Amino acid sequence: MYGDIKLFSGTGCETLAEEISQHLQVPLSGRDIIQFPNENLFVRLHESVRGQDVFVIQTTSAPVNRNIMELLIMLDTLKRASAGRVTAVIPYFSYARSDKKDQPRVPITARLVADLITTAGADRYVLIDLHAGQIQGFFSIPGDELTVFALLSDYYKEKDLKDEVVVSADLGFAKKARNFAVEQDAPLAFVEKRRTDNTGESESLTLIGDVTDKPVIIVDDEVDTAGSICNAVRTVHEHGAREIYLCFAHAVLSGPAIKRLSAAPITEIVTTNTVPMPPEKRLPNMKIISVAPLLSGVIERVHLGRSVGKMFANYHTYA
Repeated sequence: MYGDIKLFSGTGCETLAEEISQHLQVPLSGRDIIQFPNENLFVRLHESVRGQDVFVIQTTSAPVNRNIMELLIMLDTLKRASAGRVTAVIPYFSYARSDKKDQPRVPITARLVADLITTAGADRYVLIDLHAGQIQGFFSIPGDELTVFALLSDYYKEKDLKDEVVVSADLGFAKKARNFAVEQDAPLAFVEKRRTDNTGESESLTLIGDVTDKPVIIVDDEVDTAGSICNAVRTVHEHGAREIYLCFAHAVLSGPAIKRLSAAPITEIVTTNTVPMPPEKRLPNMKIISVAPLLSGVIERVHLGRSVGKMFANYHTYA
């Protein structure tokens, strides 16, 4: 139905886009992204995309608003250039925490961003580990939400920890943590937390489960300022965990995150490159797993009209 694969990248994750290009053996198509002195953005394509199957790879991590506008303008450019189909490949979806009205007179920004992506010209989307699964329903176009926890699970299977316990850093992450624990054939524990009214910082309260003298894998979807995850580390450490491993999909790591993580008693941090990781944020005990093979496989399957779900057929997320 469509022509050849065309890959375009915004400036948000150019290194990841290059990796995907190498895996697919499809070169990144040329484009200019120019920011004028008045901060307006301008996009120009170097070649025709008429009738082609186009994939735009752009994360929406910091600088968030710049990256979102780049994505929207690129989608509009491709649609106006008569691309046959345009898929927005967004490794990290910003504003995902704003997915509901949990207090009076507030927006649902995740829905707004989904509407903007659709209006700008995307025919499909590919996302990774949304903070809340219902965000898929905010889109009026088809798409795929992927999980990196199959990759992270494989890493820990190869590491072959003995008698490990999987700990969910947040009760809201309990279902994905359960799936991860099933893959590891390990028991599951939970850190109960609540946010204080005046600062918005989280306070860990108690541990549900036993971690005494065991290696612990604390899992979460993303780490922003690392307040919640470091509270979870402190809690399991106080309950006698022998080793503490952190495992999360999106390394946002803003504000005091690096300082907090470097000071915590963590054996190893395992995450992915859905968010670009500058050298100053790379800690000595940090392992970064690339999502390029995953996204390359999905792009190929979408292009050929094959099942994406079968890639995760053996992982319990789809159970």
